[in-house]
Amino acid sequence: MAKGYWIAHGDLINPDGYGEYTKQNGPVFAKFGARFVVRAGRQIQAEGSTRSRTVVLEFDDYETAVACYNSPEYQRLVAIRAPHAHNDLIIVEGYDGAQPA
Repeated sequence: MAKGYWIAHGDLINPDGYGEYTKQNGPVFAKFGARFVVRAGRQIQAEGSTRSRTVVLEFDDYETAVACYNSPEYQRLVAIRAPHAHNDLIIVEGYDGAQPA
């Protein structure tokens, strides 16, 4: 079964306020089995445009990734985060088929 992923690009506008979001998101992500794959590490913009930070979360499947985002627990965190960061977030289904030869 293909994994599900959140891919988020963000710019912090108030790092102190954003800290409250990061303090509270662990239990919500744990409830849905999310694992950080990328957590605002070094990045270069090789093509196109992006924001200053990238985060990738992996879930067991696409449905769980969507359920986490739509959950009341996470939507409460969105309200905490929103005044402190500008974010773009996509939820995408991974690929588990054959690799090109």
